[in-house]
Amino acid sequence: MTGLGHLVADVPPVGRFALIMAMAALVPFGARVCRVPACVGYILVGVLIGPHLLGLVPPHDEIADFLSDLGKLLLMFFVGLEIDLMQFAAQKTRAAIFGVLTFAFPMAAGTAAGLAFGYGTISAILIGSLLASHTLIGFPIVEHTGQAARPAVVVTVGATVLTDMLSLLVLAACLAAHRSGFDPVGLIVQVAELAAFAVIVVFVLTIPGRRLDKLLGRNEEARFAVLLVIVCLAATVAEAIQLEGIIGAFLAGLAVNRVTHGTEARHRLAFFGHVLFIPAFFVVTGFLIDMAAMGRTLATGLPLVVAIVGGLIASKWVAAEIAGRVWKFGAGDRGLMASLTIPQVAATLASALVGYDAVNAAGVRLLDQRMLNTVLVLVVVTSVFGPVMTEIYAKRLAGRHAPAPAGAAAE
Repeated sequence: MTGLGHLVADVPPVGRFALIMAMAALVPFGARVCRVPACVGYILVGVLIGPHLLGLVPPHDEIADFLSDLGKLLLMFFVGLEIDLMQFAAQKTRAAIFGVLTFAFPMAAGTAAGLAFGYGTISAILIGSLLASHTLIGFPIVEHTGQAARPAVVVTVGATVLTDMLSLLVLAACLAAHRSGFDPVGLIVQVAELAAFAVIVVFVLTIPGRRLDKLLGRNEEARFAVLLVIVCLAATVAEAIQLEGIIGAFLAGLAVNRVTHGTEARHRLAFFGHVLFIPAFFVVTGFLIDMAAMGRTLATGLPLVVAIVGGLIASKWVAAEIAGRVWKFGAGDRGLMASLTIPQVAATLASALVGYDAVNAAGVRLLDQRMLNTVLVLVVVTSVFGPVMTEIYAKRLAGRHAPAPAGAAAE
């Protein structure tokens, strides 16, 4: 711990909390100035105040861990909550095809890179699944430029449903195989459990959800509490059947997607989530980063970093080019599809941390520190590069012609 760290350690917990919140409050402003996503800024704050530098928060602090765990669940809940199922339905065939392509190519690239750099089969497959999903952090740019209704954008948004589901399915299978060994029967049971759980959460629970929504009426405080209960309950049930909590949270978001649309409770939960819990998740993630170890990873493991980052960008671009050319989309639309699928933030980071925490009976982690550092580099690079390219293509398309209506290429 540094001299400043010893000095701050004498500050009462409430004072340290105020200092941490003040630093976190400056992150959105600093991120806008530096033109990087806020999540990158929060991770850097975590590095600064974490045990490897200032030590403002002790390692494995129960309160920080609780806020981080809840933030991770809410992050995945909002991923499911913000997926537009109407758009997916409007372009379901194309969305499914592009979803498979933008999942399969990165999956293959990541798995090949993992095997090439000495990771076991299960770990390599999980690495591939980390690259296969994506986070639509560039979508607000598309909305701002008036291009959200373009068929290429609608297809890309719809494909997110499939990529996230498939990635989480692979995560569940890899965790089971790592902890108890590869068991074909066990894997089939795991997949069946996930499928049944997904159907129950997404389709069955929407019925009592609608009735409960009518019963609560305008009582937004009760609705807010119910949403939190749904997130935590779905995560708890998922863990009870040997799935990860983030899978339950994601499915819960899909389940209440339409029921909560436009409600004040949804906005309130989003406010608290994005102001406190989700930043806490990114900040605590920063605690894991040892800058010395990160430097060694980049110095000695640069080929791995290049293979992972380069493989992700290339494979996402190839998937968009193939699908776009088949459907006769222009170069701008193909670039928009690729750039929207490049950022790796929510599902990637959450799944990587789950893989890092997964330890088998022999005490071996599913993902080691080297890969966790590589994933963090991937998050930073793609969350900057993707939105920059999205802005370039969106402005180029906006300058050429008005956005095409979503129904123009609907099936």
